[in-house]
Amino acid sequence: MRAPLEWLREYCAPDLDVHGIEERLTMTGTKVEAVHHFGVADAERLVVARVLECAPHPDADRLRVCTVDVGEAEHDGPVTIVCGAPNVAAEQSVVVALPGALMPDGSEIAAVKLRGVRSEGMICSEQELAIGPGGDGILVLDGNLEDGALSPGTPLSDVLAISTDVLELEITPNRPDCLGMYGVARELHAATGAPLARPPWQEDPGSAGPLGGDPGAQRGPARTNGEDASAASVDVQCPDLCPRFTARVFEHVTIAPSPPWLKARLSAAGQRPINNVVDITNYVMLATGQPLHAFDLDRVAGARLTVRRAHEGEQLTTLDGQVRTLDGEMIVIEDADGPTSIAGLMGGARSEVHDGTTRVLLEVANWYGPSIHRASWALGLRSEASSRFEKGLAPEQCGWAQALATRLMIELCGASVLPGTIDIGGEGPQPPTIRLRERRVQAILGVQIARARQQQILQALDFATVAADDGLDVSPPPVRREDVTREADLIEEVARIDGLERLPATLPKRRGAYGVLSREQRLQRRAVDALVGRGLYEAVGWTFISRTLFERLRLGRDDPRRAAPALENPLSEEQSLLRTTLLGSLLDTAAHNRARGIEDLRLFEVGTVFARSPDRETGVFERRALAVLLSGRLQEPSWNSPDARAADFYAVKAVLEALASALRVHAPVLVPAREPFLHPGRCATIHVGAERANGAASDRGGRFDAADAGAGAAIGWIGELHPLVAAAWGLPGGSCFELDLDRLIAAAATDTAYEDLIGYPALRQDIAVILPDQVSAQQALASARAAAGELLRDVRVFDVYVGPQVGEGRRSLALALSFRAADRTLTDEDVAPVRERIVAALAGLGGELRG
Repeated sequence: MRAPLEWLREYCAPDLDVHGIEERLTMTGTKVEAVHHFGVADAERLVVARVLECAPHPDADRLRVCTVDVGEAEHDGPVTIVCGAPNVAAEQSVVVALPGALMPDGSEIAAVKLRGVRSEGMICSEQELAIGPGGDGILVLDGNLEDGALSPGTPLSDVLAISTDVLELEITPNRPDCLGMYGVARELHAATGAPLARPPWQEDPGSAGPLGGDPGAQRGPARTNGEDASAASVDVQCPDLCPRFTARVFEHVTIAPSPPWLKARLSAAGQRPINNVVDITNYVMLATGQPLHAFDLDRVAGARLTVRRAHEGEQLTTLDGQVRTLDGEMIVIEDADGPTSIAGLMGGARSEVHDGTTRVLLEVANWYGPSIHRASWALGLRSEASSRFEKGLAPEQCGWAQALATRLMIELCGASVLPGTIDIGGEGPQPPTIRLRERRVQAILGVQIARARQQQILQALDFATVAADDGLDVSPPPVRREDVTREADLIEEVARIDGLERLPATLPKRRGAYGVLSREQRLQRRAVDALVGRGLYEAVGWTFISRTLFERLRLGRDDPRRAAPALENPLSEEQSLLRTTLLGSLLDTAAHNRARGIEDLRLFEVGTVFARSPDRETGVFERRALAVLLSGRLQEPSWNSPDARAADFYAVKAVLEALASALRVHAPVLVPAREPFLHPGRCATIHVGAERANGAASDRGGRFDAADAGAGAAIGWIGELHPLVAAAWGLPGGSCFELDLDRLIAAAATDTAYEDLIGYPALRQDIAVILPDQVSAQQALASARAAAGELLRDVRVFDVYVGPQVGEGRRSLALALSFRAADRTLTDEDVAPVRERIVAALAGLGGELRG
């Protein structure tokens, strides 16, 4: 909500500047999001002036040369101003921007020559002052302001709000009373102690007392106190959705532009001035927080309004020109020809006020908030009215708005109000009386606040208080009836106004409690640290995805990852589903970075993915996943490595192995597979949970399948991006993997065994063994480890030879064997039997020592 400070000070004017007011409101719960400036930057150079003479320009048909009295303080006599407005004339009171004035659009006025005539300023229009559309004419002050304020030379800021600070307030849903200027002024009064003016609706020039409606249509007997109450009638058929409906009839209405002061206030508050009747409804809404709607009574068929639930599929053209299709849970107001407006949201085009309107039916009603909120969301139609109704207004506010609007209709439109007011439903129930105990206030807040101070605070907020034995008996005002319902609410009111910053800062008693990370939390942090330590950056992507993601990832129609849970109230079509994989968000992050010149990417994400589960009550379950994406080069080229290695399959496999090592998970087994978004032939599933038997795949040339994994479970996939998928995101390529983090953590070693550092030196021996090509180095190393036993501490391949000396279809692997014992220095005789076992095991794979 935008609250112009000039308007706010009319009701409550503390001796504080705008920043002091901002601080007090924010500290008492009415948060000021920002402070804006409306209008001219410096109002001193804008004055009220009088046009003494107006003659045609000698060299321009559309210009006038005006002699203008701008007051004695600025000039010794009248000044000459050239003006092109068609409505400028002698004897007008106008607004003049003197040379040096800064206008709202940032331009500065200077004395210039126009077609040979020197112009000492500018006669301003409404548009140039930012208080209205203005058209082609200047702003004429005659008849709009008090005569005493129109003397030449009077600063314009004394008579019009052309320059004011505007507070942008964040109003919480439980405080609709602060959606009106007087409600904010009441908060400022309580927070600062500055006097509060009487409510602007205090005097009601319309009918007072119990008023009548349509017999048989209202709750309770029909009553009227005016012979003209039959000029219109109302029938409320859904009292559960419309607790109160009031209406008044105005005749002899003159539709005209609003006076400048009203336009200026509406413009500062973010509203666009239209005409006096519409502007009055907007002004009263901003002042009281209660929306209103004006009908052209001559366009209301049968002069009768009916409030009912809409029919399913019923259509209505609203004031914005849109055709809205309604359902049975929405509320409409109709006349004899059908619906005229959607209750609480927007009026209809058929009965709106226009230039020829002479009779107005002013409706001020109270609607059930949840119904308005639902209709607003369903229709995609949010208005100033709906944002107030959905938070829950008090029925009493209808009477306040009617009183203020009636006064303004009489003053600004020359209207006469017919006796009698239609009032169906009446005021709300009496607020409850709540006991506020003095000792309870101290117990909750930790400080003692005197009972007299508590009473002062509550009365400043318009609470009714009566002294009691142990405290106060308090009744909230109607606008706080739904918000303040118990003693704790009253204590909160006392605390925030007295000053939350004054409460002592104390920590709660811990009583020996301390926090400990769970095993899963510790291992997840260890996984993240391992990836960060290897140069990867963590990304955080959207949990929501678009339906088009499945096509971009080339998922088949029967792929279970297409069964993504749908959101009931999505933010947009692009975020309508819950993700079933992390790959999409990582690709989006990579594309975003690449579009900004960052081409070498090392990204990972830990997040939640979702899936459908028919065997669960909710039909949806979630799990934690971890995904890695590498794209571009692994490192920048340099003088000694001009050809930097690309992020291929082996690079991402190394990241996976480092992750498994950090979590102490047995080396994962990769089983060839196919994924639609990965490169065929460079893709595998990841299995963990069981050691692979030595040499299990020796007869398949070192390739493994699910049988090799034994009881190991598949927890994810790994591979290079399919070229079509990479192109869809504008990437040159990349490698990635994704796995079930919960299952990976479950496979991690629970206990960690530590050994003493060995103080005896290692004994290294090298052997060269000739093996068939189909036997992989991994198989050879595994066989050597299994045959050697504990004395073999490490074995690795340090050379490979393929050539005529070993024969076709064979290759030579040079193995470095490192032996070490914990209790002695080993000799060649100690390791000879171990070496023979290794050679025998390699012979079982078809190998022989190279001479």
